[in-house]
Amino acid sequence: MSGTEERHDALRSLLGAWALGACPAHEAADLEQHLSACPECAEEAARLRDAAGWLALDEPLDQPGSLRQQVLDWCLARRPAELPVPSWGMPYTAETAKLDALLRDLGPEEWQEVAELPWHGGTERLRPAEVIGRLTAVDGFLALALGLPDPVPAAPGGTVTAAAAAGRRVPPQDPAPSPPVPRVPPQGGPYGAITARTARLLADQGALPPQSVRSRWRRQTHDLVRSAALTPQGNTPVDYGYGVLPMRDAFVDRALECYVHGEDVARAVAYPYDPPSPQHLRQMVELVVRLLPQALAGLRAARPEHAGAPAAPDGAGPAGRRLRLVVDGPASGEWLVPLDGGGAGGPDAGPPGGEPVASMVLDGLELCQLAAAHRDPDRLPVGEHGDRAAVREVLHALPLLSRP
Repeated sequence: MSGTEERHDALRSLLGAWALGACPAHEAADLEQHLSACPECAEEAARLRDAAGWLALDEPLDQPGSLRQQVLDWCLARRPAELPVPSWGMPYTAETAKLDALLRDLGPEEWQEVAELPWHGGTERLRPAEVIGRLTAVDGFLALALGLPDPVPAAPGGTVTAAAAAGRRVPPQDPAPSPPVPRVPPQGGPYGAITARTARLLADQGALPPQSVRSRWRRQTHDLVRSAALTPQGNTPVDYGYGVLPMRDAFVDRALECYVHGEDVARAVAYPYDPPSPQHLRQMVELVVRLLPQALAGLRAARPEHAGAPAAPDGAGPAGRRLRLVVDGPASGEWLVPLDGGGAGGPDAGPPGGEPVASMVLDGLELCQLAAAHRDPDRLPVGEHGDRAAVREVLHALPLLSRP
């Protein structure tokens, strides 16, 4: 067989892979040059390309995020759970399952990728196992409140600093491509307990392989959900060190952080990641809105330029100034947010306080991302009407609901 015939046969053997788009670029280029001069191969290539088109799927192979809930609903309709998870625990159950599905798919190289976690204008760069360590450490506050073991080891004669833990990354691996950017604001102060606990856990997990870190976190999430089912009222206080939330709110808060950081990891490894279901997103939005008056008070305490907010105008009534917050998207709703203290409610909730001084419209997912300090309040697309200073004040208060 001549060299020309051997080359012809070699190129013809690539037609199947080429039709499926599986040829390396240099082989595809050689084959396509050959097709322009060989009618026989060109005809075969056209037939194979047509057949490959029939094999292509219009829909992605990944199942929709709603499928899990649909299957669970069908199963529970046939046989109700002996110990049902309370409604406030469902977002956490769904978000931890979704993140676990992502983590199970990661290969060794993907565990080495670096996720970028935006926070208050800075960016922290962590590998997936380190992100899971952070989630585990903060979830530990719920574990302690429920009487479960603390995942964070006790400080041996002192507190492990974040700087000390930085030298023992989880898991052992090569240095990240670029050094971590310090978070803003500083991680001390009211967040000292969280940062110290996280540093101790990351140091303790330094020698573990990534999947072991994932398994530890996943076991804890299962234990938390089972324990939540035993306290359906959700009134148990959870002390984060800088503030206290009832268990029902703490679970929704942890679901929101799990979603936000799951998306951070998914973005780093180019993995499709669905947003929370509409009913779960609605619970997250409602929690953010309920906590917003506290964030406004914190903004004025932390930033002098907001401390001199105008007082309620004459005739505004005891409720003071209010802002109408309209949330768009799957978790759509409308709330009146008191700007001078008090709790947020629906459009008709609370004592009369006159017309709102401003209205603000934004997407529910963007609201949650802003509350996680993952968005810039000065660049977020927002519809606004009325007192622009009041709208800016609310936008700048929302990121203060986040923590390290």
